Amino acid sequence: MKAAQVENNILVVQEREDEKLNGRKGALVKVLGCGLCGSDIVKLKEHLSKNGTVLGHEIVGKIVGINTDTNFKIGDTIVTSHHIPCGKCEYCKNGNVSMCRHFKETNLRPGGFSELVFVSEEHLQNVAYLKPQNLTDEEAAFYEPLGCCIRAVKRGMLKQNSTALVIGLGSIGILMAQALKAFGMNAIGCDLITSRVELLKSFGIEAFNVNEMCESIKADAVFMTSGSDNAISTALKYVRDGGKIVVFSSTPKNTGYANNEIYYRELTVLGSYSPSPADLKDSLDLLKNKEVKVKNLSTDYPLDSIQKAVNDTIENKILKAYIKISQ
Repeated sequence: MKAAQVENNILVVQEREDEKLNGRKGALVKVLGCGLCGSDIVKLKEHLSKNGTVLGHEIVGKIVGINTDTNFKIGDTIVTSHHIPCGKCEYCKNGNVSMCRHFKETNLRPGGFSELVFVSEEHLQNVAYLKPQNLTDEEAAFYEPLGCCIRAVKRGMLKQNSTALVIGLGSIGILMAQALKAFGMNAIGCDLITSRVELLKSFGIEAFNVNEMCESIKADAVFMTSGSDNAISTALKYVRDGGKIVVFSSTPKNTGYANNEIYYRELTVLGSYSPSPADLKDSLDLLKNKEVKVKNLSTDYPLDSIQKAVNDTIENKILKAYIKISQ
């Protein structure tokens, strides 16, 4: 089978041995397509993945082999996430499911940028669903990233009609703003790229170029979906005293929030990383009911052009890449 492997921090498509069930409980899935996540790009840019690693986890695929006690069958087209919490450890009991050690150890094998993956029985039982018929494969591939945004919205614990500012309108920022609106918040977005500001406006959500924002805006919460170090000062500028900053991005210099700002203004700064099974279920419902719209947010690339997809994303030529792998 073909798979895009990390080789010296770029993705190279190579032939490798076919993935097989080999008596394991679970499903063999032909990957129809897989979204390119910002975390995949970070792993390449920061040299975090070993040679031979197959990245990718935002998959839509068709079951071609199965050994399961679930109701899934050969021929089913499914979406699935890649991590599963144990539900029993102290992290899970305290609501920090993405810190669960089991969560971090579970994954798709070998990774979504390949023609075949193994999806375990545990995945089928907890985070896999039939693809809704009213969603295209590309739309359904937003199942996991939208789940991440829903997780962040819930962790913010905001009152209804709170004003929530999203800084950074890449694909995640667009999803985050729509998720906030779907959960009853007054969402606002901002970015330096005018086309992204206009895109969010087309979804009926107020948006501004960062350089043209009104000084009087004071958000109950700021959701950081920008990977820019400069976005930190923007967040501190527009969050109200006593407000929250929800961090949903890494930054290149790994700089922090000023201690005295947090202290004297009684700010809450919290992180949100990855979704629970309940967040993923909510994600699929919002997509299916078109409460979050994702049509035309991604650009198609064939598997053989995956490194071009990476480069185009880094250079802001596209909002998000969707890698078409099989028919």
